[in-house]
Amino acid sequence: MSNNSILLKIENKVAYITLNRPEVFNSFNREMALSLQSILDDCETNIDVRAIVLTGNGKAFCAGQDLKEVTSPELNPGFKKILEEHYNPIITRIRNIKKPIIGAINGVAAGAGANIALACDIVVAHEKVSFIQAFSLIGLIPDSAGTFFLPRLIGFQKASALAMLGDKVSADEAEKMGMIYKVLPLENFEEEVNKLALKLANMPSLALGKIKEAFNQSLNNSLEQQLALESKLQIEAAQTEDYEEGVAAFVDKRKPTFKGK
Repeated sequence: MSNNSILLKIENKVAYITLNRPEVFNSFNREMALSLQSILDDCETNIDVRAIVLTGNGKAFCAGQDLKEVTSPELNPGFKKILEEHYNPIITRIRNIKKPIIGAINGVAAGAGANIALACDIVVAHEKVSFIQAFSLIGLIPDSAGTFFLPRLIGFQKASALAMLGDKVSADEAEKMGMIYKVLPLENFEEEVNKLALKLANMPSLALGKIKEAFNQSLNNSLEQQLALESKLQIEAAQTEDYEEGVAAFVDKRKPTFKGK
C-alpha cells in the first residue's frame, strides 16, 4: 500500500511506515499528516501487524512542518487546524495503539519530527542522526507533545535548555541523556532495526500492549492508582494463551511460540 507521502509495507508481522517526502526532508503537509493517521489506524486493527516501524525516506527522518504550507495563503490551514487535526491526533495514535512502535530515526529529526520520534515506544538512531527542538528559532514553542515527553525523558532543566536554545543534539548525546534507547551503526542500521522489529513481533503482543498502557497511565497516576492498575493488567495478562505458552516453554526448557492471544 502506498500514496504520495507515506509508504506502507507489511512483512513478517511488522508494518514498516515510511515518511516519503524526501525532497523536503519529509516535512509534514496536510496530506501527509492525514495519511499517516489513516495508516496508523489500519495498523492498529490489522491482526497481521504485531509491531510497527516508523522511519523516513532519504536523508532525513522528518524536518517538522512544511513551512511552505503555512506561508502560502492558499495552502495555509492555520495553526489551530495543524495542531488539532494533524499533530495532536498523530501523537495520540502513537501512544494509544496497543502495539510496540519503533521510531527508526534515519536522519535529522527536527521540530514536530523530533517530538513524533520521542513519542514512539522504542527510539533508535544511527550515529549520523541529530535531534533539534527548532521551534524557538522561528518564534514558536515545542508542540507534538514535546513539552510533555522531553522533560520526562531527560529532566526539566535539560529539556528547558534544549527547547529555549534550539541546540542540535547528536544521536550519541541523545542516548547518553536518555532521550533515545540506542544508537545503531550506520552501515547496518536497517538490518538492526529489522532484527528489533521481528523480536517484538514474535513476543507476547497482548502483554506488550498492557505494558504500554501501564506506562501511559503512570504519567498521571498516584502510586496507589498505579499499583491498582498493575494488578488489573497483570490479572488480565495471566489469562492469555501467551502466558500459558511462556510458562510451559520455561518449564520444558524450550523457546516459546507466542501467538498474540
